Amino acid sequence: MVEITDVVCSLCGCVCDDIVVEVEDNKVTKVKKGACSVGKSKLMGHGRIESPAIRENGSLKDCSYDDVIKKAAEILAAARRPLLYGWSSTVCEADKVGVELAEEIGAVIDNTASVCHGPSVLAIQDVGLPSCTLGEVKNRADLIIYWGANPAAAHANHMKRYSYITKGYWTAEGKKNKKLIVVDVRRTATAKMADVFLQIEQGKDYLVFSALRALLYGYEDVVPEEVGGVSKKDLLETVRMMKEAKFGITFFGMGVTHTGARHNNIVNAIQMTRAAHTHTKFSIMPMRGHYNVAGINQVCTWETGYPFAVDLSRGYAWYNPGEVSATDLLIRQECDAALFIATDPGAHFPGESIRHLAKIPVIQIDPFPNPTTEFADVLIPAAISGIEAEGNVYRMDNIPIRLRKLVDTEYMADEEILERILEEVRAIKEKEGE
Repeated sequence: MVEITDVVCSLCGCVCDDIVVEVEDNKVTKVKKGACSVGKSKLMGHGRIESPAIRENGSLKDCSYDDVIKKAAEILAAARRPLLYGWSSTVCEADKVGVELAEEIGAVIDNTASVCHGPSVLAIQDVGLPSCTLGEVKNRADLIIYWGANPAAAHANHMKRYSYITKGYWTAEGKKNKKLIVVDVRRTATAKMADVFLQIEQGKDYLVFSALRALLYGYEDVVPEEVGGVSKKDLLETVRMMKEAKFGITFFGMGVTHTGARHNNIVNAIQMTRAAHTHTKFSIMPMRGHYNVAGINQVCTWETGYPFAVDLSRGYAWYNPGEVSATDLLIRQECDAALFIATDPGAHFPGESIRHLAKIPVIQIDPFPNPTTEFADVLIPAAISGIEAEGNVYRMDNIPIRLRKLVDTEYMADEEILERILEEVRAIKEKEGE
């Protein structure tokens, strides 16, 4: 038995890097400390896609890696409008090869940001982001706001490691000397812990941000007695707490990005943060979901100039979310082939999108079976990043962290699978050129 410390969890955007595990007989046998219950479950392992497979006559037939890679390359090389989607639960090295593959075949490459924090990315492109690192939050923040986010359920270690409950250099008393404000449409598990809970009406986030901005700038007279279901008294109390904080941070989730004004909600939230800056130090940060969704946004931007929903069919990068986002392409039935990696559109995409996917060749690269497996035509099992394969990822605050390899495996890593598909595609094109 070997004890391994400082293990990095490849689950959510927290990317906890203080986990201790025990490994015996090339298997993680115990998670001793550091991981939340869901992260522990992933580290301990569960049902896998056991073998590469190709669908024949309606059922999947086991085959070799060589066979599935060749089949995937044939599908992609022949496609006129391929879609490459996912990328948020694998490492940056694989993402980079994915962009190269998209360029080679003239594909649309999109990632899960387009259905989660895409509006946040659009807002940041408009007005910037007065943000910080999670380390700064831990060591300095005495006022934490969660807006449209429920970390108690979605990011179980977030408050314990980085914000409300943790103790830092200048926050040695922990939550005794901190205040927690939660803004949401319902009383969540996180809201039950809050010093102040603002229960707003669905879709009224933009109005409440505007009211808080006005109050922070001193225009109390223009704010009505109630805004978005929140009384002026509660808004004034919130502003008082913001002004008195030494260091404040707003964490916002998909409850803000997918309601009402969408990316304009985030623009207004950022402007509210700047209004708070006239009184004290204040920052804002999106609660990113997948452990490397920030990383694929980084890689895609380095390689193409744009963070998601990039169309490379013209021979150059074309960026227009809403036109070339994955779900929009599928609903318009434009795609004639799709490759999904480290994602499960079968569980999360609209029904109309799934109906079109059932009509076209679908390639899936993933360690685990899921609803997408049920209709995928080519199934390529992969090593689990952070357990069986290493690589770089980006935490939700855009800090790069290195995933480590804990055990050996016979499964191929995502990067190697994609490199071999790319080589095969180039070989097919070279042969066609001859």
